[in-house]
Amino acid sequence: MNAPMNVVALHAHGGVEQLRFEQWDRPVPGEGQALVEIRACGLNYMDVFVMHGMPDMPTKMPRIPGGDIAGIVREAGPGVDAAWVGKRVVLFPRFPTGGVLGENGNGGLCEFIAVDQRQLIEIPDNVGFEEAAALPIAYGTSHRMLFTRGRIKAGEKVLILGASGGVGVSCLQFAKMAGCEVFACTSSEEKGRKLKELGADHIINYVETPEFSRAVWAASGKKGVDVAVNFTGGDTWIQTQRCMAVGGRILTCGSTAGHLSSIDVRFLWHRETEIIGSRAYVPDDIVACLEHVASGRLKPVMETRLPLERAAEGVALLEERRIFGKVIVTP
Repeated sequence: MNAPMNVVALHAHGGVEQLRFEQWDRPVPGEGQALVEIRACGLNYMDVFVMHGMPDMPTKMPRIPGGDIAGIVREAGPGVDAAWVGKRVVLFPRFPTGGVLGENGNGGLCEFIAVDQRQLIEIPDNVGFEEAAALPIAYGTSHRMLFTRGRIKAGEKVLILGASGGVGVSCLQFAKMAGCEVFACTSSEEKGRKLKELGADHIINYVETPEFSRAVWAASGKKGVDVAVNFTGGDTWIQTQRCMAVGGRILTCGSTAGHLSSIDVRFLWHRETEIIGSRAYVPDDIVACLEHVASGRLKPVMETRLPLERAAEGVALLEERRIFGKVIVTP
């Protein structure tokens, strides 16, 4: 019988009451796998989607959530270079065969995980486990969306919807790193204050100002923004189109408020707007994020830290959008 380990597992789709703190057998690394002792796990809105259940995407139960994982390699399975043992690593969240940690296979809300060696990325010496666990999904996604797909450059005006979550905060930090003027949309005065402290040039509270496009247009000097980041979807698209300068780009990597959105085609041709999708991240994005942290150019925002037994509270914070930056769970 394998040694036991503590886990938080989802047993059925529903609310946070379906997340249970319990003991499972510690996994044994198979061919091509390494056993990683988990030191930190970052939560994402994906964990809320998995908890409730995605249409046409059944989740095998029970499932351990958590896609952002950092830890230490403790064992090398058959075919894995023993030099990995003892190294500090962050995991590339996508399985080589497809799917994501915490959704299509078990994730990081546990003490140990066996993963394909191709998912191992070494952490630089001066980057901590919690910092590393904050990066892969949110910061990796933002890095690819803004730099590879979005081609942002110094001096551009950048609008970010949902700016206080993990992806939104990382977009703000990268846009300021690139020398952009940032317009950040958020839901409260307190979140706006924190975004301002991170460098946002303009704060738009969409609760107080539901027609956020008017506020953005005025703040931009009635010229519009060059880049808009919209991973909200739902009913926000036409307002986002109204914010754009001629030749602007709308970037999207998701749709947390709904997958079906209306588009006003007039704005596409009248303002020559590009709509650019960004699927996710590749290992090079995560390596670049680690290098930014190691050099001091980037400091991941981790306002909420919880022990493993309280991980369900972290998922609830995400579901209720009561977070700023990343939620980090430590086993």
